Amino acid sequence: MGIIESLEKRRSYYSINKELPVDTGEVIEQIEKLTELVPDAFNMKSSRVVVALGEKQELLWDAIYDAFEGQVPREKIDSFKAGAGTILYYYDQEVVKGLQGQFPLYADNFPAWAMQSSAMLQISIWSGLRELGIGASLQHYNPVIDQKVRELFDLPESYLLIAQMPFGGIVNEPDLKEKEDITKRVQIEK
Repeated sequence: MGIIESLEKRRSYYSINKELPVDTGEVIEQIEKLTELVPDAFNMKSSRVVVALGEKQELLWDAIYDAFEGQVPREKIDSFKAGAGTILYYYDQEVVKGLQGQFPLYADNFPAWAMQSSAMLQISIWSGLRELGIGASLQHYNPVIDQKVRELFDLPESYLLIAQMPFGGIVNEPDLKEKEDITKRVQIEK
């Protein structure tokens, strides 16, 4: 599959289940490989990924529900909990601070560059999962859930949670995307 086809097939899948079309080991291998391949500024390697599977997948979404004290509908949380797993995207602020100290002229840019690297990692893994026939969506329940999730996975305080990606077998395909007038967002100058 080429990059265009991969990105076209990458959609927000909200109707997922625990039945993956491939072995979990293949999913983990894909996540690890993509994490290694995604570039970042100054080769800082600030991105961190936590993959919740099995019981940890269940506990994660229960903790997210609890963090919101019922303000997010249970059905919505349960739709993500129904998946085979969830990828949590972080960046390590200690790595960023270290580079800020080493390169003070660029210090203000390192947090943004860490976010850019995380964004590239998110789209790469999202597309990579879709290439395996797996559906996923990108969620943003942080910062409300940060402390509960940090405790659940015993993560350092320096890890900044950026996004959550529940994934699983595809139950239903999303509606087709409407074609946009791309000239409103892309300007060509000659």
